[in-house]
Amino acid sequence: MENQILPISTLSEERKVAFYQKTYTHLAFAVLLFVAVEWLFFQSETIVNFAFSMTQGWRWLLMLGGFMVATNYAEKMALNNHNINQQYAGLLIYVIAEAFIFIPLIGIAMTIAESGGVNILNQAAILTLSLFTGLSAVALLSKKDFSFLRSILTIGFMIALGLIVAGTLFGFNLGLWFSVGMVVLASGSILYQTSNMVYKYSEDQYVGASLGLFASLMLLFWYILSILSND
Repeated sequence: MENQILPISTLSEERKVAFYQKTYTHLAFAVLLFVAVEWLFFQSETIVNFAFSMTQGWRWLLMLGGFMVATNYAEKMALNNHNINQQYAGLLIYVIAEAFIFIPLIGIAMTIAESGGVNILNQAAILTLSLFTGLSAVALLSKKDFSFLRSILTIGFMIALGLIVAGTLFGFNLGLWFSVGMVVLASGSILYQTSNMVYKYSEDQYVGASLGLFASLMLLFWYILSILSND
């Protein structure tokens, strides 16, 4: 039982590498599952139309609120639990929630490509993966504990949520600089979650660790795709 609560940073190099491999393998599977679920959603005109209808006015706040409830529940299942089945269930719920809320944004990107524009989905994916890889490498190779970012990120996300609610209620566009700021916050979140993987999680929490990384990756993808969609 004692071994289960030891952070990854205290383990041997061999066990660290094994944990990292499991975590990033599950992250890759989560991304592939996201793509598969997104494809399935787009096979249903009813689901797509419903998702787009929820982007109008106060309905967007309902959709955002539902997303936050679902993802918070999923995070509690996966991040604060040593039961592997609960961790998998949390990751599955999180991926499905992300796939649903992405429907309108990906739909817009597909429309731009179909109308003769550039394939911004591919561009956003490449930029996101490149930035994610670079930031993960910084966090792992520097061996720095980025837990100090927690309070900064919490304040930043609270301000961002307030601006999103205000923008929706009062009908003003948050604009390009908001998306740029969110890219910065998402980048900080990647550093924080990668650091958590080393200093917070135990050896049996690789699924939960992958969920934390997946959440930050998708947040980064959302705002990079938003920037490219608005060009």
